[in-house]
Amino acid sequence: MSNASGAGTGESLRSQFFSMSRPFWMVNIMEMFERLAYYGVRVVIPIYIAQADAIGGLHFSQSDKGLIFLLWALFQSLTPMISGGFADRYGYKKTIAASIVIKIVGYLLMATQTEFWPFLIGCCTLALGTAIFKPGVQATMCSALTKKNSSVGWGTFYMLVNIGAFLGPPLAHFLYGISWPAVFYGCAAIVSLNFLMLLTYKDPPAGGEQVGDPLKVLWITIKNFFNLRLIVFVFIMSGFWLMFMQLFDMLPNFIVDWVDSSKLVADLRIPDFMLQRDSLRGAQITQEWLINANAGLIILAVVYINFLVSRMRRVHSMFIGISIASVGLVAAGFTTSGYLCLLGILIFSVGEMLSSPKMNEYLGVIAPEGKKGLYMGYANIPQGIGWGLGSWFAGQVYDDMGDKANLAIRYMADNNGITGIDRTEAMNKLVEVTGMTHQEATDMLWTAYHPYELWYQFAAIGVASALLMLVYAKWVKKYEASDV
Repeated sequence: MSNASGAGTGESLRSQFFSMSRPFWMVNIMEMFERLAYYGVRVVIPIYIAQADAIGGLHFSQSDKGLIFLLWALFQSLTPMISGGFADRYGYKKTIAASIVIKIVGYLLMATQTEFWPFLIGCCTLALGTAIFKPGVQATMCSALTKKNSSVGWGTFYMLVNIGAFLGPPLAHFLYGISWPAVFYGCAAIVSLNFLMLLTYKDPPAGGEQVGDPLKVLWITIKNFFNLRLIVFVFIMSGFWLMFMQLFDMLPNFIVDWVDSSKLVADLRIPDFMLQRDSLRGAQITQEWLINANAGLIILAVVYINFLVSRMRRVHSMFIGISIASVGLVAAGFTTSGYLCLLGILIFSVGEMLSSPKMNEYLGVIAPEGKKGLYMGYANIPQGIGWGLGSWFAGQVYDDMGDKANLAIRYMADNNGITGIDRTEAMNKLVEVTGMTHQEATDMLWTAYHPYELWYQFAAIGVASALLMLVYAKWVKKYEASDV
């Protein structure tokens, strides 16, 4: 494909690295702080919201969790369609500052509200702040990059994002050891550090026409979206994001319910700070540390992988990446083995590195001058559609096919005539009724109800998106330069 000294552009990795300006590095650090706070919440919130046996959790249903994530996704990923145009109009740093204030309010609401609707409002407030934050940061990135260094630049961005994501789980593990509200207070404090970062660089010019009232900006935003190639691209990538987000929305509950990582703990001598110990299952790797293998591998490999594929057309890289990620998702949930779950997460991560950074890079390259923020806003639409619909669908699917407490209730109703059991006591009651150990009861439910089958439909959507991306690549080839 290419050689290591000048893949894709004829320039070395080192020279591309040092060609990037101060604003590029400053917004990368800001994104790292923001992601540290964000993933400090995201890696544990599926457990906090819906895990039946989570001490101090909200104990909502999986369907409730799906509804929360649906509305969260819509706020977070569709708002940038509007806020991106406003970032171009009013300046990137101003929109970033406003977003930080809103995010802090969101975290504080989530820390203090435990009823469904007030907590949902907190989630949506956080989502709104995140939505306003993204276009300003990503448009600054686009302004600082060229076609020659964009692949390495976006790879670097993705690496630093995942450094934040990697540090999120240990932060969350420490904070919810204090209390669940401490998770949200701590993340509010971390995101506030970005106020200081705004003082470290000069806002790059947006390049567009800095005129127009808010209604005119909104009209321009809507009008520019109605481009056939852009709409088709958004539709295809929505399928990818529908599949992709299940690693973070559904797999945490699946790991806690089904995956036995005790052999991993014994064989690799996993340190105590990565473990969850209880009297029923023994020592297990916490779900946040298993999933953290995703961010860990990306930190190590994403810049070099993006360097190697920088000569490849971006749409072809996305096709390969979506295909690999779909395989990894099934592998992560195919058995109860901790080893195979970890392997699936790592396979998924390779696919993610080949696809997700390339989506932003592709839109950044094809965006007209003066519309970088606008197009970076559009980049969030596929995630909003895919994550929103996927979360709503996954909530129904997991309630029916995967939630161990629900399956235990169903088993006792079907086989023992016992009804009216609360989800929080379902597994303890099943152990009492059957005389089995907790692990034996889990294995019995796995064999009886095949919860691993829930992954097939999500992987099928991913594969369909990959095939459509291949068709899209052939279609747009005649419209785009060979280095796009």
